[in-house]
Amino acid sequence: MYASDKYLKGKVPAKAVDDVSFDIYEGEVLGIVGESGSGKSVTAYSITRLIPDPPGKIVAGEVIYGGKDLLKLSYEDMQAIRGKDISMIFQEPMTSLNPVMKIGDQITEVILNHEKMSNDEAFGKGVEMLRLVGIPAPDKRMKDYPHQFSGGMRQRVMIAMALACNPALLIADEPTTALDVTIQAQILELMLKLKNERKEAAILLITHNLGVVAETCHRVIVMYGGKIQEVADVDDLFGKPFHPYTTGLLESLPDPDKPSDTLQAIPGMIPHILELPKGCKFCTRCVKAFDKCFEVEPELREIEKDHFVRCHLFDNPEYLNSLHYES
Repeated sequence: MYASDKYLKGKVPAKAVDDVSFDIYEGEVLGIVGESGSGKSVTAYSITRLIPDPPGKIVAGEVIYGGKDLLKLSYEDMQAIRGKDISMIFQEPMTSLNPVMKIGDQITEVILNHEKMSNDEAFGKGVEMLRLVGIPAPDKRMKDYPHQFSGGMRQRVMIAMALACNPALLIADEPTTALDVTIQAQILELMLKLKNERKEAAILLITHNLGVVAETCHRVIVMYGGKIQEVADVDDLFGKPFHPYTTGLLESLPDPDKPSDTLQAIPGMIPHILELPKGCKFCTRCVKAFDKCFEVEPELREIEKDHFVRCHLFDNPEYLNSLHYES
């Protein structure tokens, strides 16, 4: 990945995502959380090979789906997988939908690219998909343009397009960004409802909203500085967070049972991608950091069953026993 810097002439290489490795299983909802700039969206775009080159580039690694490495497929073979086997809902539906094409044309284009059916059959399936996502008068709305839909309705259209070919993996990149709270709830409920009707389908949910993660995900990945910092089942992560960054995120949430409490903010700002520290990427903001944290990058390791963390504090076997959590 390349990033320009006003203090440097030209461009210098910067790792937007580094050493990120995880599995996602059939029927699972896996969440990726972290602040803006932590590498969540770059991870998603890498899976689908949608990183714009330039300025970005996938320089190493593999993405295994169905026994194949997606990074080694030809452009045509990858096109056949996108939209059919792996679909994506993007952050901003207004910029993701073509403003000068009717909604129906955009949905049927996806269907015709992957399914053997006539134009009329594809149009009929598009109508059914709009009905499925709760858009009234779907046959009429197929003839409308994106600007004739509200933000929530546009996001429903994006979901309809993403699910039109019954994908095995749905990647949702901040699917409720900039939507009203009530609309957010409706969109998330809709995604889960449609997933439950397809028992083997999996969802990779990228968000900074921990409340959404708590309600929807089975497992959670916490990212910071382009690296995975913690991985755990959702109940373990919220009930027993290990990484100081995860703890900071959770402590920054308002507690409805303690409305008078002051919110605990994480000190400092996430570093520029060209100024990430040599050791732990969180060390410049961590209140528990010590000398080793600034010099040596910690490994991601399993501390308890299926609970992984990247932190030098766990070099001391007694540290885990010193942690105290409210019930």
